[in-house]
Amino acid sequence: MSFLKDLTASPSYNPNRVLDAIISKLQLKNDAALSRALEVAPPVISKIRHNTLPIGATILIRMHEISDYSIRELRELMTH
Repeated sequence: MSFLKDLTASPSYNPNRVLDAIISKLQLKNDAALSRALEVAPPVISKIRHNTLPIGATILIRMHEISDYSIRELRELMTH
């Protein structure tokens, strides 16, 4: 199994932490502003928030690019 599949299956996985951390760091207003910053459709953020779509590699890299969080920091935010 891949790292992301293992991660999202973990009971400690919480994508809201990473989304909220990026919103806070970039001083964004809401999920719609985050979706624009990440250049994804708003439903993608909603699906990630509701744990029906995992944070994939492409979005993880984009999160890194816009936030300056390291990939390691982003992964830790997802599980702590």
